Amino acid sequence: MSGVRVLVGTRKGAFILESDASRDVWTVDGPLFGGWEIYHMKGSPVDPDRIYASQSSGWFGQIIQRSNDGGKTWETMGNEFPYEGEAGTHQWYDGTPHPWEFKRVWHLEPSLSDPDTVYAGVEDAALFRTTDGGHTWHELPGLRRHGSGASWMPGAGGLGLHTIIQHPTNPKRLWIAISAAGVFRTDDGGASWEPANTGLTSKYMADPNATVGFCVHNLSLNPGNPERLYMQLHWNVMRSDNGADSWQLISGNLPSDFGFPVQVHAHDPETVYVVPIKSDSEHYPPDARLRVYRSRNAGKDWEALTKGLPQEHCYVNVLRDAMSADRLPSCGIYFGTTGGQVYMSPDSGDHWQAIARDLPAVLSVEAQTLP
Repeated sequence: MSGVRVLVGTRKGAFILESDASRDVWTVDGPLFGGWEIYHMKGSPVDPDRIYASQSSGWFGQIIQRSNDGGKTWETMGNEFPYEGEAGTHQWYDGTPHPWEFKRVWHLEPSLSDPDTVYAGVEDAALFRTTDGGHTWHELPGLRRHGSGASWMPGAGGLGLHTIIQHPTNPKRLWIAISAAGVFRTDDGGASWEPANTGLTSKYMADPNATVGFCVHNLSLNPGNPERLYMQLHWNVMRSDNGADSWQLISGNLPSDFGFPVQVHAHDPETVYVVPIKSDSEHYPPDARLRVYRSRNAGKDWEALTKGLPQEHCYVNVLRDAMSADRLPSCGIYFGTTGGQVYMSPDSGDHWQAIARDLPAVLSVEAQTLP
């Protein structure tokens, strides 16, 4: 393996950070698409130089960008995301019906086997797919037409489909997560979907038997054990050992179990990372100390990782798509903050250093391990 490329999406453009396998010295290229929100960038697992980016603006709308040379040059792709059939309504914040309206692409997930196939999670929540490299996008309408769709309600950030996970060996199985509807799973390639929220609870939901309506923030899976998934719920950190048939609470000794990202280790399905923040109204670390928490036993116990991270007067947040891992033998861990720092640990979290500072607020971080 020759090195690592880190794709950073921010409120005001994209940045690409690169290093060789030592991860000692980093170059910073950017801003790309300056002034635009870059919700997410991700490279193809099949062809790392094929990168897709979601560029959006409240004024100018949605643009999908594609690079075939590792981010050196870009071309604009198809930007039409039409809902299939009559869009219908979902619930608004006050419980009244609200028309389904496309706003932006939150997350891009390239196929594990084909660089021209990419899934897109959008707001208002729906799943789209391209099979021609981003020229055209088609909805997988079975998700939105699930019988619960009319009852989905936005989270504080909108009704976004923000997480897409592919089974490593079964292309028919995918999991997605929506704020605030919950987790859904398909076993037929996206034709039909079922809620996968058994075991989740929320103090904000009156119905203790609800099957949808959960504000799931993020999911993570290690391909070495595709039955085990980790979840950062609005409050609560959760784990499933049966492909999301059911979930159990693993918050344990965390100082707070509110947060946004959850990231599993690249080589060990038992090791997982979260970044607790104080509460759903105070989006900064407890005690103003930036601490990543690591569990080496699938959430039974958590340890604070602090070496190299600010331990006083720190009031940043780490958003749901802003944490990632490389696949080098020691597994580098990366995250970006709303204060514009990008931190990297070359040793699975034991030590940290900032590899970029003073960027615009970071929305997403994706680490690519280069061949």
